[in-house]
Amino acid sequence: MKRFVLVTATVLLTAACGSKHKGTYETEAAANATEAAPADPTVDLTKAEDLWALRADATKLQEALDLYAGVVANDASNTDALLRLTRGYYFLGDAHKAEMDDKLVAWDKAISFGKQCMGQNATFASLIEKGEGEDEAARALEVSDVPCTYWTAAALGKWAKAQGLGTTLKNIPIAKAWMTRINELDGTYFYGGADRYWGAYYAAIPSFAGQDLALSKEYFDKAIAAHPNHFGNRVLLADYWATRTQDVATFDTQLKHVLSQPVDVIPDLIPEQEAEVRKARELMAKRDELFLQ
Repeated sequence: MKRFVLVTATVLLTAACGSKHKGTYETEAAANATEAAPADPTVDLTKAEDLWALRADATKLQEALDLYAGVVANDASNTDALLRLTRGYYFLGDAHKAEMDDKLVAWDKAISFGKQCMGQNATFASLIEKGEGEDEAARALEVSDVPCTYWTAAALGKWAKAQGLGTTLKNIPIAKAWMTRINELDGTYFYGGADRYWGAYYAAIPSFAGQDLALSKEYFDKAIAAHPNHFGNRVLLADYWATRTQDVATFDTQLKHVLSQPVDVIPDLIPEQEAEVRKARELMAKRDELFLQ
């Protein structure tokens, strides 16, 4: 049977109690990411990149992240390493960790490193320091900030959603502002990442907060049309939109497509594609629970 969520007055009253993520945009914080600085950051960055290519293995990914953190400990302004840390800890939580507590730890680290990465934009960091909201300061983000902003927003969305409706609603204005700015600067980043985000967003939020399933489908369709080989676009459509609309045909079509394709259809994204295949299999295994029969 499909699981129904009853939004009660109690939930609405507690919605305002969720906390925002407390990561800092101060670049100095990155220097304290590890206990010791690397002896040779150039060599360590090369080693980290070699291990990054093996990120389908959780142990190799963690080794890479430890090296990237060492690079940042030596050079707090190394945006390349900060970006890898943000994306890497997001992926660690999303693809490799099974327990929610472990996922939250990984996503928390992704957000913290991501905010330090975004803080490399001096204008953005200055606005935050002067007291502007994280959402309002988004106007200062530039094209070069899109990668760090995207992965920070993605991790923030996962982190907040996992902690319940209150925390989700507390962080929605920030994530929305960041993704809106990404749309303005480079909406094509990471295989339609912004459209993929909005598709999930408009399906996942409760009706009183602006759920719009028609708009959700438009965004998913746009992402798939632009990047039909990106499995995440299809898995999210099945998971978020098809289950809420009880469209079992779309659910089956999208997941069967993912399960029938080679994971190397996007050569640079094999570990991520493999993770989406695992998600597709898990969703298919829960098919009878998700749809009314």
